[in-house]
Amino acid sequence: MFADLKDAPADPILGMAQLFAADPDPRKVDLGIGVYKDAAGDVIVLDTVKQAEQWLVETQASKGYISSAGNPVYNDAIRALIFREGSDAHGRARTVQTPGGTGALRVAGDFIHRLRPRGRIFLPDPTWANHPALFTAAGIGIVTYPYYDVATGQLRFDAMMAALEALTADDTLLVHGCCHNPSGTDPDAAQWAAIGDLLAAKGATPLVDLAYLGFGQGLEEDRAGIAILAGKVREMIVASSCSKNFALYRERTGALTLVAGTPAQADAAKGHLLPVIRANYSMPPDHGAAVVAHILGDAGLRARWESELTGMRTRIQDVRRRLVAQLDGRGGRDFSYLAEQNGMFALLGLSRDQVQKLRNDWHIYATDSGRANLAGLTAGNVDYVAEAFAAVSHG
Repeated sequence: MFADLKDAPADPILGMAQLFAADPDPRKVDLGIGVYKDAAGDVIVLDTVKQAEQWLVETQASKGYISSAGNPVYNDAIRALIFREGSDAHGRARTVQTPGGTGALRVAGDFIHRLRPRGRIFLPDPTWANHPALFTAAGIGIVTYPYYDVATGQLRFDAMMAALEALTADDTLLVHGCCHNPSGTDPDAAQWAAIGDLLAAKGATPLVDLAYLGFGQGLEEDRAGIAILAGKVREMIVASSCSKNFALYRERTGALTLVAGTPAQADAAKGHLLPVIRANYSMPPDHGAAVVAHILGDAGLRARWESELTGMRTRIQDVRRRLVAQLDGRGGRDFSYLAEQNGMFALLGLSRDQVQKLRNDWHIYATDSGRANLAGLTAGNVDYVAEAFAAVSHG
């Protein structure tokens, strides 16, 4: 089985991480790996997470299996985090725990393919690099739709809506709930409403990838687009992650939320989802979910977590503004759009050669597509990074 296998191609992100680790230059800056870093450039553990973990050490009585749906307290907490408790959408929603947001997306793909085997999934161009692989593996045909203009830093909304006229009732539309990865550009309220109206007219199902809730403008603001969609369509699916907003990357803490026309239909849909999970990974890991459930269920811890989340979000906003200020007037590309975008990621509009020049000459690591994780910026390196961006843009 293995004797004739050739060396597999290296993962581009992991390969870049290895190059960064091996670079001895003290000026090096990592803008590639998609994790939040604090003002010192460190990947942190939140204080509220440490407190919740200590509580678990002291009180958790068993490591026994729970169920394919995962931690029920966590599921209720995540459902209320996505849809305001008492809202119509909250009542029509059911949530199950998954191994990270990626696990939620893969289970969603398998579930969609089982229910709509002839359906396609429409993915934005650009989108997260793993989306095509996930849905191809689930057996779903992929259609791309225009989303973002790298040259101008703007949403291609008219072109997007024109392309989505091809949606049918068998199809699924993937949208990023907030902090679009990799562009950082999100629809406004009127545009969300227009997307919802189109979906309702076509009968297509929205699948919302919600990996960065709270990293854009705030928890309430970041879930506003999803609430608008839920008010327009009878059914939707939300794949969410706690990797960023709780900094629980390695704990693989995610969720899949189904919204149906009625609570009874939501219960039935969840019942049909559970065998898909059982045949995949059987049941999700509990530790991260137990941590999140405790934080969200304790008023004091929740308030402190929201403060920590605000600190992460505002730090990213601050370094975005400082980067734009440092680039202003340097000539070359206009980067002012970076200050208006949301979340960690941005597309720099640099060619592959320019990205290579960043690495070779400046020891700054971004992906070959020109995507940069701006959470890698700090007060100590942002001026240097701005100088490098300006220099390679002229080239």
